Amino acid sequence: MSAVATGPDRLLHLDLDRAPAVLVLEDGRTFRGDSYGATGQTVGEAVFSTGMTGYQETLTDPSYHRQVVVMTAPHVGNTGVNDEDDESSRFWVAGYVVRDPALRPSNWRSQRSLEDALVEQGVVGISGIDTRALTRHLRERGAMRVGIFSGEESERAVSELVDAVRQAPLMKGAALAAEVSTDEVYVVPAVGERRFTVAALDLGIKAMTPTLLAQQGIEVHVLPATSTIEDIRAVGEDGPDGVFFSNGPGDPATADAEVAVLREVLDARIPFFGICFGNQLLGRALGFGTYKLKYGHRGINQPVMDRTTGKVEVTAHNHGFAVDAPTDREVTAPADADGTAYGRVRVSHVCLNDDVVEGLECLDLPAYSVQYHPEAAAGPHDAGYLFDRFVTLMESRNMSSPDIRGPREVSERGTSAELRGVN
Repeated sequence: MSAVATGPDRLLHLDLDRAPAVLVLEDGRTFRGDSYGATGQTVGEAVFSTGMTGYQETLTDPSYHRQVVVMTAPHVGNTGVNDEDDESSRFWVAGYVVRDPALRPSNWRSQRSLEDALVEQGVVGISGIDTRALTRHLRERGAMRVGIFSGEESERAVSELVDAVRQAPLMKGAALAAEVSTDEVYVVPAVGERRFTVAALDLGIKAMTPTLLAQQGIEVHVLPATSTIEDIRAVGEDGPDGVFFSNGPGDPATADAEVAVLREVLDARIPFFGICFGNQLLGRALGFGTYKLKYGHRGINQPVMDRTTGKVEVTAHNHGFAVDAPTDREVTAPADADGTAYGRVRVSHVCLNDDVVEGLECLDLPAYSVQYHPEAAAGPHDAGYLFDRFVTLMESRNMSSPDIRGPREVSERGTSAELRGVN
């Protein structure tokens, strides 16, 4: 679709059949364009994603609940939508912003267009705006509330639209995990021989995560976010071999109940692995604070350093909050007053863009976590070894003399595949 600029915030497309639309930020900045997807109005937190591919996985990621996603890639929708790449049963984004939507999909796996899927799911979007200017604005001013108004809604006075945006709830202080979690327990069976049983707390879990765990020979019992330690202990014949906390939306400072459950998991010395929201909850369980990032990390091209090996991974991210922990040394867990309950902790991974904490590992407990998405749906596969590490941790625990060293030390003996003699 060709376009010519008519101003700093608006592009004029040759496709003139779309209804008018306007994007309004809470600070009063407006961008006028054309409707894309469903017509109407929506509000949420404006965030931007830097991935050039993987938009279907982004739209169906529960972590984007109540967020309006701005795509920095200029041309979106080329590959259409299929029934295989969804990470959940629905689109979770509150709104969608693109510069140039594809006129028609061109991919052998496509089953319908992206816009048809947006209409079907009721996602209000806008196209034909300068997403570069919008992204720069969010980088300079920070993530903020936003509204998209299309059709007749776009004709309302801007002052009225700004008021509507400012009445939307803030992401800070929002408890959202229970809104996206499963209502019922379900089981993802192990692929091949069942080697372990894991209780996975669904805080907004993506479908690829239990799939990859199952490929490791793990039977995954996915539990609601409101599950108790008793629910976790009821998994498996003699309790779970490990516990997993997933990604999810909202402010980790609101998750007191989930943190209390995680502390009981740590007290029981059950091997633990957390990602994204799960990393933040591990940080809180250990006594660290969390804080809101200015504009967050979202996309599939974020550089992260493994501080033990010095290796750099290109990783998939979707988080607006982070753990506040020292990155220059190992420390005793702040929640551990006498130094015997949780012991030593260190930051295992950091983002090379801004030194944000991207991973934690307990040196005296069988527990570790990362802030990013090793399941890579979508994204690079650099961090797939983290699932091997979880297997290794559970293997250690099942030995007659349990080795509860941190995940880094345990994994230095080799991946789970190497330990089994698999090439």
